[in-house]
Amino acid sequence: MKKMKKTVAVALSTTMVLALFAGCNKTKISTEPVSTEPAAFVEEVTVPELDGYTLLWNDEFSGDAMDESIWSYDPHEPGWTNEELQEYTTSTDNVFTREGKMVLKAIKTTDENGKDYYTSGKIKSQNKKDFMYGKVVVSAKVPEGQGLWPAIWMMPTDESFYGQWPKCGEIDIMEVLGSDVKTAYGTVHYGEPHAEQQGTVNLTSGSFADDFHEYSVEWEPGEMRWYIDNELYLTVNDWFTAVAGEDEKPYPAPFNQNFFVQLNLAVGGTWPGNPDETTDFDNAEFLIDYVRVYQKPEYDTNVKKPEKEFKQADETGNYITGGDFADPEDLGTDLDEGKDWTFLLFEGGEGSASIEDGTMVIKTEAEGNVDYSVQLVQPGLPMYKGHSYRLTFDCWADEERELITCVSAPNAGWIRYLEDTTFTATTKPQTFTYEFTMTEKDDNYGRLEYNMGNKGSTATVYIKNVRLEEIE
Repeated sequence: MKKMKKTVAVALSTTMVLALFAGCNKTKISTEPVSTEPAAFVEEVTVPELDGYTLLWNDEFSGDAMDESIWSYDPHEPGWTNEELQEYTTSTDNVFTREGKMVLKAIKTTDENGKDYYTSGKIKSQNKKDFMYGKVVVSAKVPEGQGLWPAIWMMPTDESFYGQWPKCGEIDIMEVLGSDVKTAYGTVHYGEPHAEQQGTVNLTSGSFADDFHEYSVEWEPGEMRWYIDNELYLTVNDWFTAVAGEDEKPYPAPFNQNFFVQLNLAVGGTWPGNPDETTDFDNAEFLIDYVRVYQKPEYDTNVKKPEKEFKQADETGNYITGGDFADPEDLGTDLDEGKDWTFLLFEGGEGSASIEDGTMVIKTEAEGNVDYSVQLVQPGLPMYKGHSYRLTFDCWADEERELITCVSAPNAGWIRYLEDTTFTATTKPQTFTYEFTMTEKDDNYGRLEYNMGNKGSTATVYIKNVRLEEIE
């Protein structure tokens, strides 16, 4: 995409202007008074064209206030959702434009009793710029700080059409936790029971708080694709929705209705946790450079839900691939890399993983803030309703320490087929065995996890001989 041009007009604050004349050695001084009023911000914008699309609507935030033909304030009391702390207000202290940017600012105040109170900004295009299908492109810069939670997301105009959340569907174009600004998330929520699919981008240098990045989603009748800075990182095409006890609605419900865009900066809540003494509210600003929505001239709505493909066990009955760690190259650092095993770091976790002599070796440098800060996973495991499974593996560590294992459901609201199970690794190899029965609907995206974060230890962990097999 072509970068848009911005021109800023800046007023001089002095009462005298020095004018240098070309070809003359003299400096002429003007004694005419000059206005000390700041000049208005001037912005010249060239909105890029995208092949195959036309521009449906956009906001470059070049005005001196929020454009209320596009956006509405969305006030809510504290605790409205996710146990968040902020009140979303209609105050221009929380929602305002500055030098061609929309600013959503979180503000902390403390009363005479020492109780903290937070306000922030949330805006939405509901009933003003609703649309069905298209490409949404947003340039934004996130704030850094514990408990800050900026988001760019979409909800249906008529939330009751298929039923309240999550049956109605939700498209999260971007979320970043202020405590981990190297990681950005794109997510789609749907179904009953609640299901979701999520992709992440982890920066190896810099952060999403350092500069503006472009976040986008391409929403079509049978597929959605998420991008950051034009790099694809998540594709989803197998969602559903239903009312409990009833058949699923015809695909591609619930994402075949009008949605709207919304932007907000949350404070606290169940996911990011609450602010602490390190959170800098002077700089708690979510900056949005532009929002652009494009649409194709037409979309083929005659789409079918793809058939689920379930992984097959090997000749020994093991659903785990590479569980003997015989291949030293069979390790990924991104879930989209298609590797059997993936090593992930979140929320302050630091470390590395390697396969050495038939053993997975996980070295932790910083344990991070949550149990999954240091994590080894194998995704894509078939889980069938009513089937029973046995997980076995060998594990030890340089020092006695605790770990957590589980079989999770990333696409089914992160429920657990094998509950989070804490076990103690000693300095001598031990074989651990866990059995469980899967009681939910069939899922071809089960995920084996080993979580080593936030356990009071950075001792190196060794794992080998991993098996997941069905039992009668």
